Amino acid sequence: MSMTTVKQSVSAWCFARLMTPGDLVRTVAEIGYAGLELIEREHWPLVKEHGLEIVAINGHRSIEDGLNRRENHERIEREITANLELAVRWGIANLIVFSGNRRGLDDAAGAQITAEGLRRVAGAAEEAGVTLVLELLNSKVNHLDYQADHTSWGLEVCRLVGSPRVKLLYDIYHMQVMEGDIIRTIQAQHAAIGHYHTAGNPGRHELDESQELQYGAIARAIQASGYQGYLGQEFVPAGDPVAALKQAFAVCGGTPRAER
Repeated sequence: MSMTTVKQSVSAWCFARLMTPGDLVRTVAEIGYAGLELIEREHWPLVKEHGLEIVAINGHRSIEDGLNRRENHERIEREITANLELAVRWGIANLIVFSGNRRGLDDAAGAQITAEGLRRVAGAAEEAGVTLVLELLNSKVNHLDYQADHTSWGLEVCRLVGSPRVKLLYDIYHMQVMEGDIIRTIQAQHAAIGHYHTAGNPGRHELDESQELQYGAIARAIQASGYQGYLGQEFVPAGDPVAALKQAFAVCGGTPRAER
C-alpha cells in the first residue's frame, strides 16, 4: 500500500494489563500509529506530548444500559453534551454511543427509540464537528442481548436520525461473529461508517494467521472507499503486546515511522 494508507489507532484498554500507559503511548508512537482511543483522561496530555491524536472516547454510560430506553435519554444527553465539550477542547474526532441491551424490546421499536435519543444531541455534535458513532457489537459471544448487533439495524438508526454526525462504529470482529461478508458491507455501506475497530476471529486476539479474517484485504477495501478516519486496533494480545502491535500495523498497511 502507498503512503495514503488509512490512519491507524490503538484502543488502550486492550493493553492496560500488559503495559504501563507510558510504555503503551511511547510504543504506539514509535511504531507509527497516529492515535490512541479509549484511554483514561489522566493520560491525555501524555498522548498529545507524543504527537498522537485522541481518536475516540465513550460518549456515555453504558454498553448494556443505553439509548434504546427513553428513561435513559436525559442522562445520556447530559453525558454526551459534557463529552462533546471535552472532545472540542482535546480535538477528539469521535464519541462512541451504545444501543443498550434488548431486554425483550422489539428491534424496530428499539431503533426508533435509539434514534430519538440521538436526535436530541445530533445538532450539538454537528456544531462541535464531532461524530457520534453507534458501536455494532456481537450478541453471540461477548455482549449477550445487545441490540445494535447487525449492520442493518445500525443503518436504520442512522437513517432515522438523518445527521452527518451520527454514523456507525463498524467493529469488524463483532460483525464477523454476527454476519460476516465484511468487505462487501464496507463497499456498500462505507458512507454510513464513521469509525472502524479490528480484532482477530475467533478469540479477539492478534491479526495473525491463527484467525480467519484477511486484514490486509479489509484495510485495502477501507482505503478504496475513500475513508478519511482511523482504523482502530482493538484486539487483546495473547502473546507479546509490542510484537502484536507491530504486526497489526504492518498487516493493515502501515508504514513504520522510521521509513517515512
